[in-house]
Amino acid sequence: MSLLELLRLAFSRLRTSRLRAALTMLGVIIGVASVVALVSVGQGTTSTITNRLNSLGTNLLTISPTGQSSTLTLEDSAAIAKLASVKAVAPEVSTSQFVELGTKNTTTTIVGTSSAYPLVRAYEVWQGSFLTDVSVAQDLRVAVLGATTADDLGLVSTDIGTEISIGGIPFTVIGILQPKGGSGFQDPDDQIMVPVGTVQKYFVGGDSVRTIGVSAADPDTMTATSAELTSLLRERHDLAATDDDDFNVFNQTQLLAAASSITGTLTLLLAGIASISLIVGGIGIMNIMLVSVRERTREIGIRKAIGARGRDILAQFLVEALTLSLLGGLIGIVVGLSISALIGQLAGWGFTFNPATVAIAVFFSLAVGVVFGVWPARQAARLDPISALRYE
Repeated sequence: MSLLELLRLAFSRLRTSRLRAALTMLGVIIGVASVVALVSVGQGTTSTITNRLNSLGTNLLTISPTGQSSTLTLEDSAAIAKLASVKAVAPEVSTSQFVELGTKNTTTTIVGTSSAYPLVRAYEVWQGSFLTDVSVAQDLRVAVLGATTADDLGLVSTDIGTEISIGGIPFTVIGILQPKGGSGFQDPDDQIMVPVGTVQKYFVGGDSVRTIGVSAADPDTMTATSAELTSLLRERHDLAATDDDDFNVFNQTQLLAAASSITGTLTLLLAGIASISLIVGGIGIMNIMLVSVRERTREIGIRKAIGARGRDILAQFLVEALTLSLLGGLIGIVVGLSISALIGQLAGWGFTFNPATVAIAVFFSLAVGVVFGVWPARQAARLDPISALRYE
């Protein structure tokens, strides 16, 4: 019997018992949809985390204090900038302040930094200019706004030179940054950059800095540069060999690798949990096919009596099981991709489509049909034609 004839018989059987076929496929649909959706969500999460970490800066090393009080200073930043393995350095000190412009206002993060901040943190200026070495050295009251903050204050490209109030102190807007994208508490576009000395003078006091961002000259020497920074700062802070570091150096490359490993493991775990639904769906197919063999015993006996071989009966029931699982798998893929697109839209990472996920889903759908369809098919093929014809 040809494959086309087997498929015709399988679809004919499914049409005669539509409700049973639909309920049988439901388990496979749910299983495949769950696997596709959860794997897509995991991949979307991984992509979002990777993009967010990459947007923090280029070849970024971040130095921060270990305790409540910072031991990092502008002098440390200047010493780090002299290292040959360092491309750029941006000290940072921050505070939250109330900002006003006419009738509009917002509360945002004020970051005191240097002219190297865009290079270290991978920002681009949309309008105007960024802080200059002169404005930083003279502690001028000038400000560069992130895209979100500019929108909150109603500033547009023609408003460069406008005076805003930060914590009751007037500042002149000299630039607006290109948006990076983000939302919530960690929105990288909701901040204002001003000279580091200006923040220390008017808002926080002292001469320490919160963090020092370092852009390594070569991405392949991030670990060596991190060790060099550690050695330099221990020497500058007069730490003995037995003393613990009073600072931490975070390596962006190591952080990316760790994040990718964690999200990859999480994706596999979610896919494994979702695959349980596929097993349940396969058991449902096997159960229905066994019932079908029992109901069609006389049909099998008649077919064998007129010359059908055991392998023909085996192929017929196996193709029926494969058809059920494959149709359920295809519907499940469509449902899963729709769910993942909806979740991606709501979460903000968009639709993540991976052809490999679809291919794997189709493979497992066929595998379910084969694994759980073989036994019922063999049961049908082994029926004795005489006993089958006598079956009531």
